[in-house]
Amino acid sequence: MKTPAVIEALGALAHEHRLAIYRLLVQRGTEGLPAGAIGDRVGLVPSSLTFHLQNLQRSGLITQRRERRQLIYSADFTVMNGLVGYLTENCCGNGGNECSPSCAPAPAAKTAKRALTTG
Repeated sequence: MKTPAVIEALGALAHEHRLAIYRLLVQRGTEGLPAGAIGDRVGLVPSSLTFHLQNLQRSGLITQRRERRQLIYSADFTVMNGLVGYLTENCCGNGGNECSPSCAPAPAAKTAKRALTTG
């Protein structure tokens, strides 16, 4: 991901309602949810919901498809993984001892996993 796209995506998530919508859609997977169901679950009226969904869609974090008369929204997992990858690509790059296990370079993670499964 390019830096401007990362900034736009993080900006879109930097709001309580948009973050709640995005987390809900991530939980639903590729199936997604109709706009009305999203509004019901996060407690937003249609006009406010539309504003927030458009913001998330413009940033590329969610997609929209039409099924009959309903608009179905779902998380774009390619964009989500690109964002997470961008944020963590230099994780522990200087080899410091303060790295968390989840951020450890791949060889160390494989060694730790082997130790857990053989120990």
